[in-house]
Amino acid sequence: MDKIWLIIQREYITRVRKKSFLIMTFLTPLLLAAFMIIPAWLATFSDSDDTIMVLDESGLFADKLISKDELKFVTLGGSLEQAKLAYKETDNTALLHIPKLSIENPEGIKVYAKKNTSIQTKLKLENMLEKEVENQRFVASGIDRELLSKMKANISITAVNLSDEGEKDNNAFVTSGAGIVAAVIIYFFIFMYGVQIMRGVIEEKTNRIVEIMISSVKPFQLMMGKIIGIAGVGLTQFLLWLILSSIVVTGVQAAFGIKPAPTPIEQMAAGREAATGETQEVQTTEGEVAAADATTDNEANAVMGSAFKAIGNLNIPLIIGCFLFYFLGGYLLYGSLFGAIGAAVDNETDTQQFMFPITIPLIISFIMSYTVVIQNPDGPVAFWMSMIPFTSPIIMMVRVPFGVPAWELALSMGLLILGFIISTWIAGRIYRVGILMYGKKVNYKELSKWLFYRV
Repeated sequence: MDKIWLIIQREYITRVRKKSFLIMTFLTPLLLAAFMIIPAWLATFSDSDDTIMVLDESGLFADKLISKDELKFVTLGGSLEQAKLAYKETDNTALLHIPKLSIENPEGIKVYAKKNTSIQTKLKLENMLEKEVENQRFVASGIDRELLSKMKANISITAVNLSDEGEKDNNAFVTSGAGIVAAVIIYFFIFMYGVQIMRGVIEEKTNRIVEIMISSVKPFQLMMGKIIGIAGVGLTQFLLWLILSSIVVTGVQAAFGIKPAPTPIEQMAAGREAATGETQEVQTTEGEVAAADATTDNEANAVMGSAFKAIGNLNIPLIIGCFLFYFLGGYLLYGSLFGAIGAAVDNETDTQQFMFPITIPLIISFIMSYTVVIQNPDGPVAFWMSMIPFTSPIIMMVRVPFGVPAWELALSMGLLILGFIISTWIAGRIYRVGILMYGKKVNYKELSKWLFYRV
């Protein structure tokens, strides 16, 4: 055990002192902060205040296009050619020409601009004109739009979990998000540091350093020391990322007064506001607009409040505990196999034929977590994939926030431990032979023979 500990120390200290480790540790939080903050910061410089000159020859939209903070209108008279000349002498955004038309067939509307008209501006204009045409069609048909709007129903169902501890509100978006985030971290961690193990073994084998090390330690001790040491490096880097990312994002936001990009929960709230606020867009008075904004804020606050309440109802200690277990268990299982691949080949090019069957379960579980498992976390596919050691680290983490019976969780953990023991035994048998094998192209048949060699 002392020899394994010495190897763990060597792997850990050697890697954390590398420039690449220090650069990625400090650069990743900065990149994360940039992805979160720069879009919002750039949005503050965007020219969102558009001034549209309007030539309405139909007379249907007179005094109906109300200027707002982000979209202002200037009414023109005269002919189209005169309007174009007047527009060219200004710095306004565009010229909107509405020819003579009827509400039954509102065609022929054009917008002229010195540069390409933005999609956002075009959609805003189309939306306003469509709403006004609809209003006039309602009036012509004798239908009261306000009465029709009142007849619309907006039903929101609150999901509640019934358990022995009592009733708890449930939010599927929050629950799914917690599981997916944990699964994604495990997925990338296994790939990132599993490949590091493989490359480290290939490098030591190529440089013949391993021949000196084998004279003092057993191949199995060398393999386990390398796997656990790199696991420590990964955990250290992951914890530093969490701490530094929080510090950097909070500091930049406070220094520049920048609000971060909307979260998925806020986007969900915005989507709901758009769906329920159709009639608010056609209101014309400032009082009505203010009332609509207040209603929108109340709806957003209600959605956010529900989300935070759902987060509070999650079994956070269980999620963290399961995350650490599957985080390490999945890495150790795959790390031993990556180490065996590194020992079996002489260069990284030859690893492709062996990596494919190992990475397939990871890729399948990653895809299935987004498609099948998250839609039916208690279904048969989710159950069996959370039991198979090669897929359980990702699939079970998606299921845990939804609630998993204790016996399923215990069985999955037990099978993962058993899978790690078996894979480590297989990897160790391959490692002990392959680490001293040079200049020979290895195939699966050859690997199967190595399992029974006596060394």
